[in-house]
Amino acid sequence: MQRRTFISGAAGAAAAAAATLSTRTAWAKPEYKWKMVTTWPKNFPGLGTGANNLAKLIGEMSGGRIQVKVYGAQELVPAFEVFDAVSRGTAEMGHGAAYYWKGKSEAAQFFSTVPFGLTAQEMNGWMYYGGGLELWTELYADFGLVPAPAGNTGVQMGGWFNKEINSVADLQGLKMRIPGLGGEVLKRAGGTPVNLPGGELFTSLQSGAIDATEWVGPYNDLAFGLYKAAKYYYYPGWHEPGTTLEAIINKEVFDGLPGDLQSIVTNACKVVNQDMLAEYTARNPAALKTLLNEHHVDLRKFPDDVLAKLHELSDQVVAEIAEKDAFSQKTYASYQKFLNQAKEWSGISELTYLQARDQS
Repeated sequence: MQRRTFISGAAGAAAAAAATLSTRTAWAKPEYKWKMVTTWPKNFPGLGTGANNLAKLIGEMSGGRIQVKVYGAQELVPAFEVFDAVSRGTAEMGHGAAYYWKGKSEAAQFFSTVPFGLTAQEMNGWMYYGGGLELWTELYADFGLVPAPAGNTGVQMGGWFNKEINSVADLQGLKMRIPGLGGEVLKRAGGTPVNLPGGELFTSLQSGAIDATEWVGPYNDLAFGLYKAAKYYYYPGWHEPGTTLEAIINKEVFDGLPGDLQSIVTNACKVVNQDMLAEYTARNPAALKTLLNEHHVDLRKFPDDVLAKLHELSDQVVAEIAEKDAFSQKTYASYQKFLNQAKEWSGISELTYLQARDQS
């Protein structure tokens, strides 16, 4: 009797284990296969690899229930058609930057970067705890999209120039690749902004099609070899003090996910948002050292009067954007309120600390 009971119990346990294994196997099968289109060259350091990391995280965190295949710029759609491709469902997901879509809505630019505006840490504060993400979600819903912060470069560099910038007059007639609100400021200063995808920067600068270009910072600029096409490397990146990169998901697709997968997607974006900033913080110093010591780049700071004029023009441009429609006004009010609070705190915390640290 004991033997029969033992055999029966063992058989039951084996059946239960098999059922559990079968359930896990079924759960692990991919239920959703997504395409992610990006504005970046395939596998480009920092930006492109950040999109790759996001796809990988979503797959791992979902136990394989969502599998995401990443397409670089031009592989499935051109760089500047990512927004439309995700909106109409050609791809389920995209990775880029909101200032590329100012043709869709002027207010979109606030969700990437504003000249002389919020830093990366401050942008995260506004997004997650200051109402920024709620406004962004409201705006993109009209286009059938769900946005999420998915990377940040930190403060960028001012760019690569084939002429010296010694005064505001040197900006007159300058043809420069510079997107978003920064481009509008350059235009107001007498320059000609040009919007080009990253993959076209080197040849355009080398051929003389443009006189200058900004991209990101030492880590990415070194990877593109921009030091071979321009002589002067200027700082600071007044136009992009903390550029938030975006993940955009087709809203119908996202709404169709079960709640746990929705949470996995949004939290994977949060992880990548923080991870990318950490990577740039780690890699930019070493890349700058390489540019200076091995490639003998001529590093220059923009003159104070040039920065002051650009700041003045920036305030004008941003205020005028806010007057264009009610949503831009609402977004501007939220952004400006957070900026004023952040400046006060940063002034007595990070700024004074950095000044004290640099004196030692």
